[in-house]
Parts: sequence; structure tokens; C-alpha cells
Amino acid sequence: MDIVTHAVMGAALAAGIASLHPCREESASRQGSATRRLAAGIGAAAGLLPDADALIQSSGDALLVLDYHRHFTHALAFVPVGALIAALLLWPFVRRYMDFGQLYACSVAGYLPHPLLDACTSYGTHLWLPFSQRREAWNLIAVVDPLFTLLLAVPLFLYLWRPGSRALRWGLLLGAGYFGLSFFQQQRAETAALELVRARGHQATQLSVKPSMANLVLWRSLYVHDGRVQADAFHLGPTLRHYPGESAPLLDAAGAQRLAAGDARRQHDIERFRVFSDGFVVQDRSRPGFVGDARYAMQPTAIAPIWGLEWRGAGAATEFVSRHDFSPAMRREFFAMLLGRDLAAAR
Repeated sequence: MDIVTHAVMGAALAAGIASLHPCREESASRQGSATRRLAAGIGAAAGLLPDADALIQSSGDALLVLDYHRHFTHALAFVPVGALIAALLLWPFVRRYMDFGQLYACSVAGYLPHPLLDACTSYGTHLWLPFSQRREAWNLIAVVDPLFTLLLAVPLFLYLWRPGSRALRWGLLLGAGYFGLSFFQQQRAETAALELVRARGHQATQLSVKPSMANLVLWRSLYVHDGRVQADAFHLGPTLRHYPGESAPLLDAAGAQRLAAGDARRQHDIERFRVFSDGFVVQDRSRPGFVGDARYAMQPTAIAPIWGLEWRGAGAATEFVSRHDFSPAMRREFFAMLLGRDLAAAR
């Protein structure tokens, strides 16, 4: 998820734990609020540390960052180590106010929710390393969801600045309830997608449903049938509404060989990207030399990927490129779907 949500969640859990142990050298009247604020800062810092894996990059290997983002630093087995690193980095700044045991407990509380939150998105997180290479992508929440963040941030603010406040527990309960609602919506979307597959007479060899950006109302469905990926959108209000989407052929082995044009390194990069994309790799016919991850598009009904690999000529190095064009017409269509309206009126 986004770094703000990670920081808020880490701060909330760390502040809740540390409030049981007052800081050193403080009067009784100030112990609670000072402990909470210090612990929140520790939890926020520890909650951001797992994403330091994004610094693992190489100018000669564009896919290295994809290989290691949400990798070992996001494994549950690494949490004690990651929390220890956070505690050691913070110790010089907080040693006057709390002992190392308290600092480490706050660091664990801040670090632990990060990989679990990331697993709730659709990107793929290596929770089980070193025991398994399986990537978890539970597709429960978008990478950016301001409502979820606010459900945590507002109670946290009240908890930190109002002595005796019990807002934090309500914030955590609301956050848990939000995930409960997300699971319910996910089941509705999956049921609707399966019914649509059957109605079309298709056989889905892969099926994925996930919320569109920043909401739990408009969901994106992708499934693979006969070598093609089909996108659809579902508005999951009190009544369900379906928006048919685009379809495109997946990049098969023969297509990958043609694109690689005998370049072994390029062929290897395509196969690495296929693993990262869970097989949802398509070639952009309007942009030769580009292959993208069809799981992500600016519109829930579109196939055009927002990121992928590109080669700018024979022998060129592999580049990882992002495309986030969101025209006024696309915005109108997105908000029409988000509100459950007819698309014809938005065009």
C-alpha cells in the first residue's frame, strides 16, 4: 500500500502497545501522551522500513527492482530482523526516553503490519520466504485507499493528542470492519465474474477480481479464455451493474521469441516479467517493442497496461516504463462507472 497508510498503521499499533509502559523521566500527568507520541513515531518509521527494498536497483538490469520489491524485507520470517534493524537505527535518538526492550516492541508493532497490508493488495508479496516462493495477493484493497487511511489516521490523531482517549481502538475496529466489507465485495465480484464467464460460454483458466483505485464499489475482473485476456468492470452498489471491457491476446511463447529476435537476454527478461505479472502479459500493437502487465490499467475495463517492458531497437537494453495517461474522457468514464451510471452519457 502507499507509504502514508503504512506509516499510520505502524504508528497506531506501536502507540497502542507502548501506552502500557510509560517513558522515563516524565511526570505522571504527561506520561500517557508523551509515550504515545514517541511510540507512534517509532512505529511509523519501522512501518516504512520494509520498502527500503525499492533501493535494490541496477542500471544494467531494469527488472532487478521488480524481483526484490516486496521480497525478503516483506517476509514474515524477516519481521524480527527488520524490527531489530529499525530499533538499532532509532536507539541513539530515543535511548533517554525508553529502554531497548520497549523500543524493539514498538518496532515490531510498526514493522509487522506492513507486509500483511501489502498482501491485501494485488501486487504480490513474498510473505513465506525462505520457506516458499509463493507471492500472496489477496486483492482486498487498492494500493491507495484514502477512506481506509482516514479511518486509521483520524482516531490516531485523537488518541495522541487527547489524554484518556479511546479513539484508537475504534479506529482499529473500523479498519478491520473495512476489510470485512472488502471481503464481502470481493465475493460479490467473483460470483458476478464467474456467472459472466458461464453466460459467454467461456472456460476461464485464470480469474482475478480486484477493486479499482481508491474504492470498494467499482471492481475490475480479468480472466483468460482461449489464450486471450478479457477485462470487465462491476459496480457493486445495492444493485450490481456490469460494464463490458476490452480483450487482447496474451503473449505466448512464440510471440515472445519473435519479440526477442534471437536476443537471449531479452527472452530471459520477458520470462521474468511473465512470472512477475502472473502470466497476464500482453503486447501493445500500437506501440511496437512494448509488453505490459494487463492486471493494471487506468480504466477497469481497459487492457492497456500502465507499466511494462520496452525495447527501442535491435540490441537495445530492456527498459521498465510506466504509462499513467488519464485523459478527461477517461476520467468521465471512470466516475460514471464509479457512480453506476450509463457510459453513453459520459462520452
